[in-house]
Amino acid sequence: DRSDGGLLACVAEMAFAGQVGVALNVDMLVTEGDGIQDSRAEYGDAKNWAQQISARREELTLRSLFSEELGVVLQVRTAERDAVMQVLRAHGLSRWSHAIGKTRPAASAIDKGKGSLGIWRDTKEVFSASLHDLQQVWDSVSWKIARARDNPACADAEHAAAGQPGDPGLHVHLSDALRSALAAGAPAVLSARPQVAILREQGVNSHVEMAYAFTEAGFDAFDVHMTDLQSGRARLSDFRGLVVCGGFSYGDTLGAGVGWARSITFNPALSAQFQGFFGRPDTFALGVCNGCQMFAELAGIIPGAEHWPRFTTNRSERFEARLSLVEVLDSPSILLAGMAGSRLPIAVSHGEGFANFSQRGDAGQVLAAMRFVDHHGQPTEQYPQNPNGSPGGLTAVTTADGRFTAMMPHPERVFRNIQMSWTDGDPSAFSPWMQIWRNARRWVG
Repeated sequence: DRSDGGLLACVAEMAFAGQVGVALNVDMLVTEGDGIQDSRAEYGDAKNWAQQISARREELTLRSLFSEELGVVLQVRTAERDAVMQVLRAHGLSRWSHAIGKTRPAASAIDKGKGSLGIWRDTKEVFSASLHDLQQVWDSVSWKIARARDNPACADAEHAAAGQPGDPGLHVHLSDALRSALAAGAPAVLSARPQVAILREQGVNSHVEMAYAFTEAGFDAFDVHMTDLQSGRARLSDFRGLVVCGGFSYGDTLGAGVGWARSITFNPALSAQFQGFFGRPDTFALGVCNGCQMFAELAGIIPGAEHWPRFTTNRSERFEARLSLVEVLDSPSILLAGMAGSRLPIAVSHGEGFANFSQRGDAGQVLAAMRFVDHHGQPTEQYPQNPNGSPGGLTAVTTADGRFTAMMPHPERVFRNIQMSWTDGDPSAFSPWMQIWRNARRWVG
């Protein structure tokens, strides 16, 4: 949609998103309806026709590039261009439809200009700038606001990374084991459907997506609110699995997951019920985001969780909602079995995800299950690739027997390909993250 900033801003933002250069040709845009008629005469003043109307052409060029009237830019494959134009003609839009340029692959040392945005008119390139320079200018206002509002060091790091040449961007890298597991598909459907409790508290969200994923994997998912446990309407002894979902219990006013955890530890009956569940050898549990924070506060009653950290305010000093790249580490986690070495984008949505070992836990002995990595696949503490600044990129932990796993990112928000910002797979198919729930079903047996 070009209506916010005009054609130039629209195309530039498309180029930033894909880090692909663009060459625009505005001849059709500055000629249509401008009243300027080309003269082919070879005598008199007509010989200087281009010079005579150059000022008018400059004005029309600026109008075409910055007009915020209704308009749309479509990127289509060259092989499909004629078919697209036919559709537009069939709907009476041919008069307002023009081929205005083409993409140019990302810059390299030998392909000069292919990492740039160029504007052509009358067979001449009247403007050209590198995508990096343009994106730095485009990002500058947001950067200055972020410096005043958030952690200035993080704002500087994000601005410096904007449009950085050579950044390969988010990607999917599957380990051989995960690739084989995905090729094998879902486990055979069994008649028995183990029961899993999808635990909620005031302010929690993502429980519907989580229940859907468990249901697709062969579980019976039950919506269990904390009041159900407090009143006796539900008991954890009836379930094989427990999932504590993400969100903002008590609006985070009592700290990240702290109030939720205290409602258990300060209630002897509930504390005994949770300890009984964690102590059974046939159970498993997953804590995501707010649930991860809550589990970290319950580490004293979760066998094997004594080295888990407390999760506190992000280093950026702001709420982070973005798609980040993580690497699954080799760990005992039953949910991440066979996924080690894989790198996958995942949804992040938290304000307090910094793994703070200064408040509790032991960084040297904690069993890490996932970590943030940069776009080259290296573990990082650099913002924004690591949105909360956790040491070593740590963003998921587990226990020695692997039955209990806590993670800050949200796999339930990206368990289908279509939930990613981009995919080269079947949009209607499950993403590789679905393996988490299939692993849970295989483990239960």
